Amino acid sequence: MAEWLVEQGIGEERAVLVERGAALAARLRWPGGLEAGLVEEARLIHRTANSKRGTARFASGEEALVDSLPHEASEGATLRLIVTRSAMAERGRLKRAQARPAKEALRAAPTLVEDLGARIVRRFPAGLWEELFADAWAGEATFPGGTLTITPTPAMTLVDIDGTLPPRDLALAAIEPLAHMLARLDLAGSIGIDFPTLSDKDDRKKIDGGLERALGDWPHERTSINGFGFVQLVARLTRPSLLHLLARDRAGAAARLLLRAAEGVDTPGTLLLTCPPAVEAALKAEWLAELARRTGREVRIATDPGLALAGGFAQAVPL
Repeated sequence: MAEWLVEQGIGEERAVLVERGAALAARLRWPGGLEAGLVEEARLIHRTANSKRGTARFASGEEALVDSLPHEASEGATLRLIVTRSAMAERGRLKRAQARPAKEALRAAPTLVEDLGARIVRRFPAGLWEELFADAWAGEATFPGGTLTITPTPAMTLVDIDGTLPPRDLALAAIEPLAHMLARLDLAGSIGIDFPTLSDKDDRKKIDGGLERALGDWPHERTSINGFGFVQLVARLTRPSLLHLLARDRAGAAARLLLRAAEGVDTPGTLLLTCPPAVEAALKAEWLAELARRTGREVRIATDPGLALAGGFAQAVPL
């Protein structure tokens, strides 16, 4: 039976849906900022004329787009709002969080444990998170005869399917790996899939049927595959995916991964974190203090400009 497991990391929470030792799905949360589920008072700083939409500023200073404003809500008013979608950072721009008026009690955004009903563990089964991180970091996944290349863009997440198989066989072979990656990377929103071009209508019907079966348990809407091999999926979007978080702040993601590795060092001695300069700059003082508290060790940092961004490592060295 599948079970959600959560690691409460430093600077992030990680969740993996595990069944028989395999990761079926994953979630990643970087606390802070406006997150879906947060209920808080905010000030309406702008209202679009003749519209139910506007912009509100929360106590943190972060702003959100607000919909469903009541008629009497005027600029300067204080409203109780629930965040319905977290802010989404993309290359070149930031999509502000979205919110709407609420009557619920004030509350913080739910943790992954609260949201998923998950069980907290100190460490996931060996290799599971490393494999998920590698897929999200590279934006690629291979399958026999082909590759999925997954790219976040301001308009949608694009999935390109390429390989050495004949077009019909390649398209059919990509369906299950595609469904698998949607869950493993926690993808949602608008997703465009570029299958090989298939001129035969019967071949396209087989692709549509395969997608229907593979995505039957995933709430979404979908177009039929067109003659150019393009399919669009649309699923409710409330939070950034693993792919989007890692694309937004690669140095920060690498820093968090290094902290996770440091927590797992079990040999005695001072913790030495070796990383490229960009990762050192991303390591917040409070994160390093938390690492020292959790491990009961002194923490030192050494920089190596020759290391790849995600190539940092942790080790114990003599005091």
